Amino acid sequence: MKQTTQPATPAGQARDAFTSSFGVLAATLGSAVGLGNIWKFPYVTGANGGAGFLLVYLLATLLVGLPVMIAEIMLGRRAKADAVTTLRVLAPAGQYWWLIGASGVLAAFLILSFYSEVAGWVFAYVFKAIGGDILSKDPAQTSAAFGALVSDPLQSLLWQWGVLLFIGGILLLGVAKGIEAVTKKLMPVLFILLLVLGVRSLMLPGAAQGLAFLFAPDFSKITAEVALIAMGLAFFKLSIGMGTMMTYGSYFRDDQNIPATTVRVMSADLFVSMLAGIVVFPAVFTFGFKPEAGPSLLFITIPAVFASMPMGHLFMVLFFVLSAVAATGAMLSLLEVPVSVMVGRFNISRVRATLINLLLLGVIGASCALSNSVLADVKLFGMTFFDLFDFVSSSILLPIGGIFICLFVSWVWGKDKMMAALSNEGVLHNRVVVQLLYGLLKYVTPLLILLVMLKGLGLL
Repeated sequence: MKQTTQPATPAGQARDAFTSSFGVLAATLGSAVGLGNIWKFPYVTGANGGAGFLLVYLLATLLVGLPVMIAEIMLGRRAKADAVTTLRVLAPAGQYWWLIGASGVLAAFLILSFYSEVAGWVFAYVFKAIGGDILSKDPAQTSAAFGALVSDPLQSLLWQWGVLLFIGGILLLGVAKGIEAVTKKLMPVLFILLLVLGVRSLMLPGAAQGLAFLFAPDFSKITAEVALIAMGLAFFKLSIGMGTMMTYGSYFRDDQNIPATTVRVMSADLFVSMLAGIVVFPAVFTFGFKPEAGPSLLFITIPAVFASMPMGHLFMVLFFVLSAVAATGAMLSLLEVPVSVMVGRFNISRVRATLINLLLLGVIGASCALSNSVLADVKLFGMTFFDLFDFVSSSILLPIGGIFICLFVSWVWGKDKMMAALSNEGVLHNRVVVQLLYGLLKYVTPLLILLVMLKGLGLL
């Protein structure tokens, strides 16, 4: 039966939702785009075959990332509920599929615990860039500046808590007036900043070498190992397996074309990543730096690169503002997952749910913020809290969530319900697309995610 109304919240108020197609696109894209788009995706692409790797990545996205993203959004919209309630409502009575929603909530919370610290560094660097504190051509000096930030427990905690309060303040405004309103403004800003920085980077003498690093195909590098890297990247970059897309899907309008929207999100996400590569690598090669993945590229190499170019101070400020924008959209979707569960399952208001989660994250996330200082020698399974939360979420919880979402949709929910949900009760003529998606979710995608999981655990 077609759902035309939204259930009331526990407080008796009408459930909040996205109000426009552009709002849906902006919020969903904001969730998918994160700091990984700015440094990880361009580097991994260049290091694994350039244009050749891009082709493998696109295929992996179509086989791995996109099907799960569509499935999560579809389930969320059908139930109009949080990630846990969605699977309780849609699963047969007496079955425990809701545990997959619960694992996604745990994953989102763990990711936010360490991601909020990295976002704190980014926001700190916006102000450091404005003040010129990191304006140095010497990577040794920029390295020392970054080391001083992460090893200072007070700074680490204050920046993490400041970012959490900023994100929490947006969520307190609600879905339409908070998440949708903010991402509708931030996503265009992100694209404008990328275009401005990209044009400046293409004017540098090393632009050709940087573009070759990113786009020149080297098919000799395409191996089974590279294919697994591409599948892992496709899975993790689209914010799936952690309840975010299911939660956002619950705010989708009934007439939204889910397959078309997800394809637009995937395409825009890829475009952002490519623009980020155009911004970073021509500049890196022009001034003789080596492209390196991870925090070293974002916080050490990039400041030295911009300090080496004319008007570098201005463009460095713009770059870190861009990074802060990317981090904000991702954090909004992560925090919304546990908030929506508390509102839906525990009969409390959004304000109270947001404040409780901020308090919990302020305490638990502090263990990640202090992993480079006072808790650096405190390790579990040989890992700091920062690394442990990253490993448990990325290598265990997210792949398990992705696999079981595939199995639930294809083997339990079934093709007929998929067809009704994704065709908007027959309004959309996309039967062939849904049949193809059903086959991928039933046989192909869970197997590929299992391979990604085995690789993440070091078993492949």
